[in-house]
Amino acid sequence: MRHKKPLTPVSVVAALAVSLLAAPAPALASPAPQADPTAQTARQPLERQVLPENDGWAAAGAGTTGGSAAGADRVYDVSSKTELLAAFASGGADPKIIRVHGDIAANVDASGSPLSCEDYASGTGYSLAQYLYDFDPARYGTTREPEGAQETARRAAAAKQAANIRWDIPSNTTIVGAGPDSSITGAALRINRAGNVIFRNLTVRDAADCFPAWDPTDGTTGNWNSEYDLLQIINGSTNVWVDHSHFTDAPNLDSAQPSYFGRPYQVHDGAVDVTNGSDLVTMSYNRFSDHDKLLLIGSTDSTNRGDAGKLRVTIHHNVFENVGQRAPRVRYGQVDVYNNHFKTSADSDVPYGYTFGAGVESHLYAEANAFTLPAGTPVASLIAYFKGKVIATTGNAVNGKIVDLRAAYNAAAPADRQLGADDSWTPVLRTHVNAAQAVPALLADAVGPVFTAGAAN
Repeated sequence: MRHKKPLTPVSVVAALAVSLLAAPAPALASPAPQADPTAQTARQPLERQVLPENDGWAAAGAGTTGGSAAGADRVYDVSSKTELLAAFASGGADPKIIRVHGDIAANVDASGSPLSCEDYASGTGYSLAQYLYDFDPARYGTTREPEGAQETARRAAAAKQAANIRWDIPSNTTIVGAGPDSSITGAALRINRAGNVIFRNLTVRDAADCFPAWDPTDGTTGNWNSEYDLLQIINGSTNVWVDHSHFTDAPNLDSAQPSYFGRPYQVHDGAVDVTNGSDLVTMSYNRFSDHDKLLLIGSTDSTNRGDAGKLRVTIHHNVFENVGQRAPRVRYGQVDVYNNHFKTSADSDVPYGYTFGAGVESHLYAEANAFTLPAGTPVASLIAYFKGKVIATTGNAVNGKIVDLRAAYNAAAPADRQLGADDSWTPVLRTHVNAAQAVPALLADAVGPVFTAGAAN
């Protein structure tokens, strides 16, 4: 029987991990069988594994080893918010391993009792009904952002929630799900000014914002804007590996939320965003489902966030199922997107917008991805223009047929939004690149949490 204690160190293997993933192979090689999760973790405990050489941008520089070198006194088994936050705080930036058991809820108090949106609003004076009354465009207008007592109260309530659910993962950390059912619910996780982090085998769900902000000046009709991402990689963080995890809004989908002022009351923001000068990130074998805004890479069109020359990200062998947009949307960065499966069902609760967003100074290289789309979906809609100039697309398949995505986009785009072929770089940090038609079957049972970590002693 597994024995768990708060922040109890367990005996561990002392040696650094060696990679058990597939060795590098030539581009468009024939399909390779996926490693058996049980056999893989039997040979090397999940929490001691490191990012393989050449496995995307996170393998650059010193590579990404996370907390794999942690001593026995820096290995933690956690099953509550209190234990998890204590593990984050323990030992500073020393290498540490954190194994998550069961589900850890973020919207709870110090004793573990659930907290509601009403609890966060208590004492601030915030009332959604009053907020809606005060900022009704028919009364307040549409030319200025909200200000006044209710906006001040909304910000105060939002600050209370943020202080409770926004958690930072420190440098030199490996955090893994102890089993495929391990999860974190309601948290806004961040890798913030940190380096050398491994995040694996976890389901992260529903970082819902209790207090979305109304902005009548956003777009032509105004919008509700929410605050939290499931995982942020921000403020110069570097060498991060996100692998075999699941990011989703379910079961609290935005489609179940009401509309106010004719706009959806959206309570979720991004899934995994990489912004503010962060760099050298690999996302592999993850599942993204039932979420609108997926992966924002790049903070703003301005250069004042330190993004220029950074934001090097690899996204490979992930499944994107019933998602809306930003898969990814890129500014400035060199982003390698290969061997992913993007699939949308005709009855998806998340309206489809686009997949690849070409933003300012973006260099997105999309190769050998598979798209499974409802009949009649225009191929041109897979790319969206956000002031980008170039994009590289090669060997991608739509419903089983190889299609030139850039050519399809340009055929439908006006002259001032044409995208040229990006010949400025060629990705080299790759593992095994499969033909696009093989990707759906290859990834069918290979993404998301599938591993079991070492048992607690």
